[in-house]
Amino acid sequence: MGAAPSCRPICSSGSPRSTTRCSPARRRPLATPWCVARCTLVPKGSGTTRLPRSARHGRPRGELVRAVFDAHSTEDLPGTPVRAEGEPSTGDPAADEAYDGLGATHALFLDAFDRDSIDDSGLPLEATVHFGNAYDNAFWDGSRMVFGDGDGQVFERFTRSLSVIGHELSHGVVQYSTNFVYEGQSGALNESVADVFGVLVEQYASRQSSDEASWLIGVGLFTDEVEGDAIRSMSDPGSAYDDDVLGKDPQPGHMRDYIDTVEDNGGVHLNSGIPNKAFHLAATGIGGFAWERAGRIWYHALTEGSLTATATFSEFAAQTITSAQTVFGVESPERSAVVAAWDGVGVAVEAAEEGVAPIDTAS
Repeated sequence: MGAAPSCRPICSSGSPRSTTRCSPARRRPLATPWCVARCTLVPKGSGTTRLPRSARHGRPRGELVRAVFDAHSTEDLPGTPVRAEGEPSTGDPAADEAYDGLGATHALFLDAFDRDSIDDSGLPLEATVHFGNAYDNAFWDGSRMVFGDGDGQVFERFTRSLSVIGHELSHGVVQYSTNFVYEGQSGALNESVADVFGVLVEQYASRQSSDEASWLIGVGLFTDEVEGDAIRSMSDPGSAYDDDVLGKDPQPGHMRDYIDTVEDNGGVHLNSGIPNKAFHLAATGIGGFAWERAGRIWYHALTEGSLTATATFSEFAAQTITSAQTVFGVESPERSAVVAAWDGVGVAVEAAEEGVAPIDTAS
């Protein structure tokens, strides 16, 4: 077991399916009013991440299997089963929102990207609600989603936001693909990719075009006492909230404002605003439904590219350009939009693909 800085819980487990216990999040620093917690399960005596076991058990590809548990304000996981796949609503908003959110996330990845659950092998989707006492967070613990109820002063229950549910489950997709190291630029990419697919879950569920979408993460989480619309804005990083107590949203949206810090695992929740803005620019530049083209490019880059776990912004940008030309063509408007998007946030890209002239997108 090792302590994690800032607001990430401390997790340890000898088995992906064993009971995992996470320490409650402390009061957040004003610079990061809401950090998506993410626990990495590490086998004892090993330095490598243990991934949850795939559990298709012969089910047809794409079959949805959900289970929701209630921790009853304790920190014991998984909790008491309250709703299984196909069962009627419980009447508990948190349990039913979690159940619906699991389904919406599964639908996006299956319908838009032909991905069979989080691991692309039919992993059952599980969630625990009512975790902890006034717990101000939600997190993916390596095998399940966990939601707190909020303190009622700053935060409402964390199941209220579909983009947050999608975000957290998307950490699992990252875990099963590039598994970006959760520190510095690779950690910010981990957060950004989760934000990208989190907003796409919400947009797909509502069938919103890129122009119609709010591009906000966490709408509905703040109580009425907080001056803010959401926890993050992908269209305008740094504008999601401006509150007397929480302070102003500190996310940058351009490399000139990159925050060099040792806090928050090297600013993973801060600097993620830069690739977030790049995706927004690409999606709105392409137009239409963001999951159809911009989302396909980002998904291809994540799952079929040559990215390493320690990828930088520049390396990720180059891979998205390569993916755009692989999926849509070298002369495609999609590729041009992706190049322009990274130029718009000041990320320099050395080359997009072998045989294609280097691209300097620094601005």
